[in-house]
Amino acid sequence: MSDVWMNVVAAIAVVAAIAYMVSEVAGRFARGALVGILRRDHPGASVSPSVRGPIRVVRAAVFLAVFAALLLPALDLTGVGPRAGASLSLEEWFFASGLRIAVIAILAYVVIRIIAATARRLEEELARQETPDLVERLKRARTLSRLIQNALTSTICVIAVLMMLRELRVDITPILTSAGILGLAVGFGAQTLVKDLIAGFFLTFENQVRVGDVANINGTGGLVEAINLRTIVLRDVTGAVHVFPNGAIERLSNLSKDFSYYVIDVGVAYNEDPDEVADVMRQIGRELQADPHFGPNILEPLEVMGVDAFEETQVTLKTRIKTLPLKQWEVGREMRRRIKKTFAAKGIEIPFRHVAVYFGESSKPFQVEQVREAKS
Repeated sequence: MSDVWMNVVAAIAVVAAIAYMVSEVAGRFARGALVGILRRDHPGASVSPSVRGPIRVVRAAVFLAVFAALLLPALDLTGVGPRAGASLSLEEWFFASGLRIAVIAILAYVVIRIIAATARRLEEELARQETPDLVERLKRARTLSRLIQNALTSTICVIAVLMMLRELRVDITPILTSAGILGLAVGFGAQTLVKDLIAGFFLTFENQVRVGDVANINGTGGLVEAINLRTIVLRDVTGAVHVFPNGAIERLSNLSKDFSYYVIDVGVAYNEDPDEVADVMRQIGRELQADPHFGPNILEPLEVMGVDAFEETQVTLKTRIKTLPLKQWEVGREMRRRIKKTFAAKGIEIPFRHVAVYFGESSKPFQVEQVREAKS
């Protein structure tokens, strides 16, 4: 009897040693993959909690899987492997379904941690790029990463629970059927809600508009204060808040994406030389671009596009200036102020509507006679 137990202990020890070595190798591969996800040049990435936790789980999962896979054959070699019978049903379930349930749970946890690490790396990579719209891009990246992370985590958890129920000999067919019927009912009963959610996802995913942008939605313009999966919140210049369901957005114009233009229509009198006026305006643009306060907001020199219209009292020259997002109005107002002052200093006439009133010769006063009735 002692020889049998010695063989069993030896078999278990050999299987444990093999499982430990395989788990160490798997842990090394997992560390390399996670460090690559979290950036190899990140100081201390290999010892960060985002790496150590998943590595321990991977080692445990691989150890259990290899140990469970090799234990029964090793016990069979010693002649004491489990036999069919009621007394060994619990052991058989533990070495079969029980271990599979544990492996499913551990692998689901590892995948969820990898998804979280990937989302964190996406945010860190965007934070390293110094661009004027860094804050907006970080907000968009955070929104997308959380959305995708929550969706994938929920999907993995549902799949893992269904697999565990199947290992527990639970018939999951009614569950899947009920879920399908419930989803169909919700789809028919909440078509508008589903439409808003889908439109909101693509609105965020395609980067059509971001928080902090100035946009025109269905004819209403204002500052974008919030972008949700179902709605987008806009505040106009009067302070009124407008809430638009994402599925009801028919036309969206982003006025501050990447760069902006401020267009100025300048009217001058017909007796002014348009070429000279254009040169004066270009000089004003160069002075504005050299200004330490306004210059950093200007991306390109002032563009004089030429004579745009002959109107009743003036010739209109169209110009535009390229600026950073949301800076076009500040630069444009200063440009208009300088145009007015420079034109006045150089004697360039800016026509305006006026009314001339002519008074003719005044008419002579009427002779008024008072007629009294004679007393009877």
